[in-house]
Amino acid sequence: MASEADRICRRKTGLTSGKPGPGKVIPPGSTIGILGGGQLGRMIALAAAPLGYRCVILTPEHDSPASQVAAETIVADYDNQAALRELAHTSDVVTLEFENVPAGAVTTLSDSVRTAPGDHILSITQDRYREKSFCREVGLRTVEFASVDNGDLAQAGEAIGYPLILKTRRMGYDGKGQARVSGQSEAQSACADLGDSLIAEAVCNFEAELSVIVARSAKGQVSTFDTVENDHENHILRHTYAPARVSGSVRQEAEMAARLLAQELDLVGLLAVEFFWSADAGLLVNEMAPRPHNSGHWSIDACATSQFEQVVRAICGLPLGSTARHADAVMTNILGDEAEQWSDFIAEDRGHLHLYGKREARVGRKMGHVTRLHPLGALSGSPDS
Repeated sequence: MASEADRICRRKTGLTSGKPGPGKVIPPGSTIGILGGGQLGRMIALAAAPLGYRCVILTPEHDSPASQVAAETIVADYDNQAALRELAHTSDVVTLEFENVPAGAVTTLSDSVRTAPGDHILSITQDRYREKSFCREVGLRTVEFASVDNGDLAQAGEAIGYPLILKTRRMGYDGKGQARVSGQSEAQSACADLGDSLIAEAVCNFEAELSVIVARSAKGQVSTFDTVENDHENHILRHTYAPARVSGSVRQEAEMAARLLAQELDLVGLLAVEFFWSADAGLLVNEMAPRPHNSGHWSIDACATSQFEQVVRAICGLPLGSTARHADAVMTNILGDEAEQWSDFIAEDRGHLHLYGKREARVGRKMGHVTRLHPLGALSGSPDS
């Protein structure tokens, strides 16, 4: 039986079977459809406008961050067939800013409009077990893992041992849908709370959590942004350091792994790849998402081409832009009522403030970010270290 990696590699559409064909450039003046109305869609639309593109958003949310800057918004659920037809009719290409949109919506759209990424990629990245299995199939390392179906922990306990982390195979984010358990009884209780289709993962005592944003065009051009280091608080990304404060060889290894995944997935668009790293375990793939990523926000202010402009270039068939970094950067997420401190952030000499237009500040909600720029080499010791 062919592996998932084999099937993906044989599928050479990348942009699926929609129209226009994958080799055709979608020129400025065209319309980009975006599934999702959050801050990532907002920043895609802001990056698309200087290149001459207009954006149409499909989102179930009224007054979403993306709708505030888009040319048009369709407010409907992602599986609303009339809304999908309207989006396909209005758009020349459709992308997504939220990877958990129903894959069926992308399949429906791809019958009549170019979609990037394709539904074949979502079938992998929306399922943590399939995602890690795919990474293993293409030769990359992950933590030990096992499928847990209907609360049957026998295989996971035998293969991994305790403690372990139980996660939902689908839809979890920012620490939601997971639990660390230290034994069989605790694991059974967690299974009852999390549901029937889970993945068990070994605990990784990592020294740094890294990520790489990689872009790939329909013509196979591939470009990566510098490997960055991420700090989390309460499972929410708090700070990103660009470049990562690890050796140049580790950063290079992470970028090569991201390139491999983009190529093996036959990606068109952007892929964010998260890693664990320690001196003992080396580099392990943790997760990936086929869209712009919070850990790439620093690129807006510190790179020749931001991750948001890069995704526009990739899905429209334009040459990818330079990802050269002209400064070191530290990106900090602004959470909850910290947004009320906007006047302090905007007054900083090195700070670049980005607010997302969200009306309600809740605990842990990402309201914006601030990127602080530093001279090249300030974070890593030297520009080439």
